[in-house]
Amino acid sequence: MSWNHGAYINEARSAVHSGDGTQINHYYVEAASSRLREQARERPRTVAKDDRERLYQRFVPPPHFQQARNILRAHHTALLTGHPGSGLRAAALMLLHELPAGEGSFHELPDTRDDASSTSPFDYGTISTGDRLLLDLSGADETRYMEIQNQLSDFREQLIGRRAHLAVVLPHRLSYLHRSELLPLTADLLRPSAQRVLTVHLRHVGISTTAADLSSSELTAYLTKAPLRDVADLADRIRRMRDASGPERQFPHWVSDALSQVTDQTARVAGDLSTRHTGRRRALLIALAMFHDTTPATVFSATAALLKVLDHPPDERPRLEHSDLNAEFTEIDARTQPSGHVRFNRVGYDHAVRNHFWTYLPDLRRQLRDWVGEIIEQPWLHPTERKHVVARFTEQGLRSGRPEDLSRLATRWTDQGSPERLIADAAQVLAHGLSDGRYGSSFRQQIYEWSKRGELSPRLKQVLILVCSEVMAQTHPDQALVRLHHLVRRTGGAVGDSAQQSLLQMARADDRLYRLALNRVETGAAGHQGYADGTLFLALANGSRLIGSASLRTALTAGWAGVLRRRPVEDWRPGAERWLTASEDHRHRDQALDVLVGACEGDSSAFGSVYLVARDWARDRADESPLRTGTVTSLLHKINGAQGLTPLHANA
Repeated sequence: MSWNHGAYINEARSAVHSGDGTQINHYYVEAASSRLREQARERPRTVAKDDRERLYQRFVPPPHFQQARNILRAHHTALLTGHPGSGLRAAALMLLHELPAGEGSFHELPDTRDDASSTSPFDYGTISTGDRLLLDLSGADETRYMEIQNQLSDFREQLIGRRAHLAVVLPHRLSYLHRSELLPLTADLLRPSAQRVLTVHLRHVGISTTAADLSSSELTAYLTKAPLRDVADLADRIRRMRDASGPERQFPHWVSDALSQVTDQTARVAGDLSTRHTGRRRALLIALAMFHDTTPATVFSATAALLKVLDHPPDERPRLEHSDLNAEFTEIDARTQPSGHVRFNRVGYDHAVRNHFWTYLPDLRRQLRDWVGEIIEQPWLHPTERKHVVARFTEQGLRSGRPEDLSRLATRWTDQGSPERLIADAAQVLAHGLSDGRYGSSFRQQIYEWSKRGELSPRLKQVLILVCSEVMAQTHPDQALVRLHHLVRRTGGAVGDSAQQSLLQMARADDRLYRLALNRVETGAAGHQGYADGTLFLALANGSRLIGSASLRTALTAGWAGVLRRRPVEDWRPGAERWLTASEDHRHRDQALDVLVGACEGDSSAFGSVYLVARDWARDRADESPLRTGTVTSLLHKINGAQGLTPLHANA
């Protein structure tokens, strides 16, 4: 078979933007957003109520779970330790989920250092009465772990005072650093029965089993070693095998096929490779493993591209002296299916080949990354094929301890010269990294560093907006909001508008995030990002929302003070009019007007501008003039009082 290292383009699968500039086609942004939502449904890891309810229905309490319950209810804090793969995060979520839902929120504390002033996830200002808090330290390093233990005592006092509760997942590998005074708060959870976990998950997809059904030696061996998250995945694989099988195949067949996809076939792959001596044959093997269930032409082109990346010498023999693709596939125990797509004959063999190459050819990992980066850029690859290849690559990159390869591809696929359709692939790569239990924190930190760099390409910024709003917001909303805020500050045009809309959507949907957003804006002269933050403040400020909170009124007063002094009247007039409209409600009027008056303190020009805007606002709606006149009259009384003048009645 002759492997031509060239490639060809025969069609475009979707909309194409062929001009210059930094325009981002909405089609590709929506396609990326849709892919991220689909990915999130496949592996929910959020603290959202729907996901917690789903987990609760399938949760198998581990040994010592009752001890953890007692600790949490007695001390408002429970520290969970146990071997990796024992379901500690799920246990922490369920401990909190079982508590009565009060007035507070259920959220996960940040696991990265955001902004110079943020050295701790324990921000007292963001803890409300009745909050249920999760802190996952499973990926923390030694320094971080020691810092948090040092801060925990003071934070617990705040929790108790506010009737809030905290569940912490501890890093098992750092158990030697666990402080002895924290032992009374610690529960060592054991691994629940994997067979029981599988049974419960199968029951919820309509598959009932008996003890005999689960007694095969192959299944028992797998359940003995597999992390619980993989046991849950196995249940879903069995469900898919059931759905794809005919009536002649029953539960033992479903299990066998599902296990073939996940059991170790390293020895078989190694044996097969030892009999396939040519580099071209091995290139075909990994190309089919990565582009499994695609057309022969796709596998051919992927193989040719890999040989080129590896600088493999071409075979100079005439083309007709080589085998055709069908013969080559037969040699590697693969065949073309009736659908026209090529698959290995053994179930799960593609996964085993990928594992083998990334594990036992570590010197090729960089070239494999570059090969995937290049082949994904080709226009003849269907979006669905790209999605599967990206998922397979990210799995191997994370499994082999190379998260930087994912970041490298994300930046490559969002460079100015890259095809715009790759936005979805770059977003998918980062989403996989964010969802990884071992490296998720590293990706959140990387995205934080990116968000503070103004020189990023517009496409990478758009990808960051997508993964923050669609992925990170579901698991770590505080951190997502912080990163979106930095992007708002450093991005203009349509991409900047997209960042602001994503931030506003988060803040408007959650009172806690609304507080966080308002507390972050710097609208005064001391703020380095005054203009961007001023625009954001004007979009956020709401004269009726949480206006009874003294701390929030302080933040609102500071925000208004900045925009009144630094922005022209026409910039802030619409925001002020919305504020005054909220003040028509007598329940909010005094406090809302106090904020405006407090913002003008010491500045007679600001007082005058606010009053003139209010007067124009009152005259704008003749049908509501008595109510609006009353609001303006109250405002004038407060302005006069603030300036030490005798209160006067105003003719609005």
